[in-house]
Amino acid sequence: MEDFESCRGHLWSVAYRILGSVADADDALQETWLRWRQADQDAVRSPRAYLTTTVSRICYDTLTSAQARREAYVGQWLPEPVVDEPGPEERVTLDESVSLALLAVLERLSPAERTAFVLHDVFDMPFGEIAEIVGRSAGAVRQLASRARGRVREYGPRRTPDRAAHVQAVEAFAAAATTGDLPALVAVLDPDVVWRADGGGVVTVALHPIAGPDRVARLVLGMVERWYAGMSAEFRDVNGAPGVVILDGDGAVDSVLAFTVADGRITEVDVVRNPAKLRHVTVT
Repeated sequence: MEDFESCRGHLWSVAYRILGSVADADDALQETWLRWRQADQDAVRSPRAYLTTTVSRICYDTLTSAQARREAYVGQWLPEPVVDEPGPEERVTLDESVSLALLAVLERLSPAERTAFVLHDVFDMPFGEIAEIVGRSAGAVRQLASRARGRVREYGPRRTPDRAAHVQAVEAFAAAATTGDLPALVAVLDPDVVWRADGGGVVTVALHPIAGPDRVARLVLGMVERWYAGMSAEFRDVNGAPGVVILDGDGAVDSVLAFTVADGRITEVDVVRNPAKLRHVTVT
């Protein structure tokens, strides 16, 4: 029990990055715990390595079975956001590996490519150990990780890992949006800004990405104009970076907005509105 609990945070981090789903990561962790209880623990030389391999195998199998469901998803599929209290100001850099924008890019990869990339590039697991998880040779896994790395470079978000600059851009965005200042809102958006929204076919969102500062700004101002009495916005950390949570009149979470910032301007906005992906999000 003690060995598992000491690894819990690490195991969940692995599961969430491979799966992009809080619920699925929780399930993978539970299944890992059940398998650990049934294992001959005395014969395990490194509980952390054993548990990491176990949760990774479970996640790889889950991701393979989930791929068809995601391909049939209505609109854009975004990961389930992880929302926390705003982080300390002294934390000056952001963890790109858990950003909503990067996790969305990982959806372009095959299950084997994604697993290899996350385990090797993020968690520094040797190719030989990953090979046992995905059922390939070490050489094949090296190629999987290389292809994944190339696609991440091609499609990955342009991003400055400076927390202070990120905070400043998000605060400027929120101020301009809530005051209806179109020029100020356009000014904080990058010329190549992209807006993506996930409603899961349950709530109304744009089904395709919206690109360009003028189009995105007008979309945002139109949304704010349609807010009904009692709706509010709060600053929260979304996947480790400053973001915004929109609450309805009853205080329930309506939307979670994650931002990507580069050179002082917002390059991407990822909006999760699918209620099924917000059930775990609480704001007090």
